[in-house]
Amino acid sequence: MCSGRRRNAGSAESDTLARRHRPRRARARAGGRIRGDSEAEHAGLSGPGSNLGNRHEHLSRDIGAFRNWIKRPQPTLPVMRKQSPRNRTLACTDEEIARLSPRVLRVDTTVSPGDLENRFVAGDIFEVAKHFPPEFVDLLILDPPYNLSRNFHGNLFRTKERGEYQSWCRDVVDLLIPMMKPDATIYVCSDWRTSTLVFPVLESKFHVRNRITWEREKDRGAKRNWKNNTEDIWFCTKSSKHHFDVEAVKLKRRVLAPCRIDGEAKDWRREKGGNYRLTHPSNVWADLTSPFWSMPENTDHPAQKPEKLVAKMILASSKKEDFVFDPFVGSGTTAVVAEKLSRRWCGVEMNIEYLCRALKRIISSREDPTIQGYADGMFWERNSLSDQRIRTGPTHRQGGLFS
Repeated sequence: MCSGRRRNAGSAESDTLARRHRPRRARARAGGRIRGDSEAEHAGLSGPGSNLGNRHEHLSRDIGAFRNWIKRPQPTLPVMRKQSPRNRTLACTDEEIARLSPRVLRVDTTVSPGDLENRFVAGDIFEVAKHFPPEFVDLLILDPPYNLSRNFHGNLFRTKERGEYQSWCRDVVDLLIPMMKPDATIYVCSDWRTSTLVFPVLESKFHVRNRITWEREKDRGAKRNWKNNTEDIWFCTKSSKHHFDVEAVKLKRRVLAPCRIDGEAKDWRREKGGNYRLTHPSNVWADLTSPFWSMPENTDHPAQKPEKLVAKMILASSKKEDFVFDPFVGSGTTAVVAEKLSRRWCGVEMNIEYLCRALKRIISSREDPTIQGYADGMFWERNSLSDQRIRTGPTHRQGGLFS
């Protein structure tokens, strides 16, 4: 009997360990018995000739061990790390959305330019445009959804057939033309696929002045194609008369191999931080940095443009107090830059949360009107923040880590 008990005890201990390591093992009470892995186990518990007292003693011990296992602290799911202090991506809390959303304009009747001045309008441009006044826009920046399927925070834009997308673009342009002053300028953004669809529409409606290509340096590479990291901007005017200030958009470049004629510097100047030259802007913009996590202008909008890019268009093609309009304002970049550069502005957007983030950016811009990569009335090359600090001094505020 002793040896039998030792075997039973050993078997009970093994069974206990098995139960501990198999928490998903089925245990259902049926007629006062615990369901086991086989009929043999049931027979061992209640079959003829079994030692029920001894079995029940070890069964109670097993159940107690299982209950103790249940009471032990269980592993928890990993907690997501807090956002890095250097991550400056802008977002809005629920409280901020509730506070800012009443400041968004809803339009259901005819409005004047004064009603729209420095306001965000909630709604679909095709719906609200019929209430807008004629000929109030000096500069129109049109950045429509490209012909790609994208989710703009719940508003899904689906890829269209080429002809359908071109027709959609024509409808947008026809909607906006009456709002433009006779000497107004329009910039139209596109990617390489939609650029060929947009151009015929613009050519039939405006004076097409140029095509600007800008470099978007942070896109991923491709294994079977060239890396796609450029976009186009079509520069058009409503008439032959238009405003363009080339002096306002010159680019300051460091001169690495300075040229001299008779000992005098040619087209460059020696300064405290080195040798520099002011160059005329071309239609290839390679001095831009797409918004990313360490930049205060960054949001999670999937098609956000850099403030520096919009500043080039606004400074070149508008004067102070001119009216800048963006019918697809998205994250608010056009309005924010216009605010920083003392222009009047208006933007239309369907998504309220995007507009609340844009309002939050507007409020911040009144405290810090700097534009990353633009300082002392000129544009600087990318990654030249140290040069800007040498010239402007340590107290000059910069918008981010890089320029």
